[in-house]
Amino acid sequence: MPRDNLLIGRVSLPGYAYLVTTVTQGRVPLFADFPCARLVVREMRRIEQEGLVQSMAWVLMPDHLHWLFTLGEQVDLSAAIKRFKGRSSMAVNGYLGRSGAVWQKGFHDHAVREGEDVQKMARYIVANPLRAGLVNGVGDYPLWDAIWVGDSLAGAGDGRMNSPLQNPGYMGG
Repeated sequence: MPRDNLLIGRVSLPGYAYLVTTVTQGRVPLFADFPCARLVVREMRRIEQEGLVQSMAWVLMPDHLHWLFTLGEQVDLSAAIKRFKGRSSMAVNGYLGRSGAVWQKGFHDHAVREGEDVQKMARYIVANPLRAGLVNGVGDYPLWDAIWVGDSLAGAGDGRMNSPLQNPGYMGG
């Protein structure tokens, strides 16, 4: 799909949830290298710490990223992703001792609509490595996180996606 087609109908609203998917250039599995992948996760954390997004769930696959987040007030969706991709590209290229594109141009986004089950989306996202045959259990894959299993983007969690009904202490985001 041409990149310009990805822009048709794109809406960028602060405080709204988005599911973004972005793919490495040529679908090269750069993130099969765990230290390299952790550099990408570090940049995701940095974008969140700056208030550009609030992560809900993500999985970094060997050649792509699925990221469910709420957009902050500071920048629009394209600017947030551009900043993330630029910073992560610099980190990855520095680590690998190379130059050039890390990510394909553009990204796919889905604005989460009222009534959509965000936790169901999160479960689908974090189960991606299982469906791809990379692991036997979600908890076996180290490059995912969701707010329902921990408070940071630092680790894999234990694979349990607790709903507010199952976790009375859950207060949202």
